[in-house]
Amino acid sequence: MASGGSEKQPKYQRIANALKAAIESGEYSPGDRLPGENDLMETYGVARMTARQALGVLQSEGIAEARKGAGVFVRDFKPLRRRGIQRLAQEQWGSGRSIWSADIENRTLVVDQVAVTEEGAPEHVAGVLGVEPGDATCVRSRRFVLDGKPVLLSTSYLPADLVAGTLITQEETGPGGTYARLAEIGAKPVHFREEIRSRMPTKAEADRLSLAAGTPVILVCRTAFAEQGRAVEVNEMTLDAASYVLEYDFDA
Repeated sequence: MASGGSEKQPKYQRIANALKAAIESGEYSPGDRLPGENDLMETYGVARMTARQALGVLQSEGIAEARKGAGVFVRDFKPLRRRGIQRLAQEQWGSGRSIWSADIENRTLVVDQVAVTEEGAPEHVAGVLGVEPGDATCVRSRRFVLDGKPVLLSTSYLPADLVAGTLITQEETGPGGTYARLAEIGAKPVHFREEIRSRMPTKAEADRLSLAAGTPVILVCRTAFAEQGRAVEVNEMTLDAASYVLEYDFDA
């Protein structure tokens, strides 16, 4: 007599769950085309809007992607496991390796849309860096593309007087990146703080990250601190939520 919780779900959600189960069982593999709206209408006896909503669920969850004029396909992009603790260890950047090498294994990473400018510190950044709003900061903006898929937008702010004359003010920062260069000028990061939020993307973010409709972004704001608690960098990152698993592994 009593109906299960699944019976109370909207029809489109039940169809989406059935499609996800078929993907998990291997019936549909990465890159395979999923049943289209007409197929779902016939199979489940539902209206076109219901079928469209079901496919939309898989797209918004990053499981499937629409290809214009071709249909909806199982996404073949492997989510990036961002190891939040290990990637920032000094043994990583201190030995000349990129902090990204802890995440990407043997996958192909391209950094593009790189811009290095000097700008006045926004008020919220100035407060963290301990400078006055409008004080000169070195701003490093770039996009990270993994296996051909844009996954991250990153903007770093550093006090301009601290990094003047270093490779941090150039597009190529050299082995170990920004943190290795900070160490060379006596501002070695010894502590990090990351704050994480999530929201829907702006149109500009959705365009730069090639996001499917309905895909949220993860916002990670990292502050790097040198000795005596001095903040030396604020890095504001925008991540494609469907492309990431955030992993934090630490001892009790």
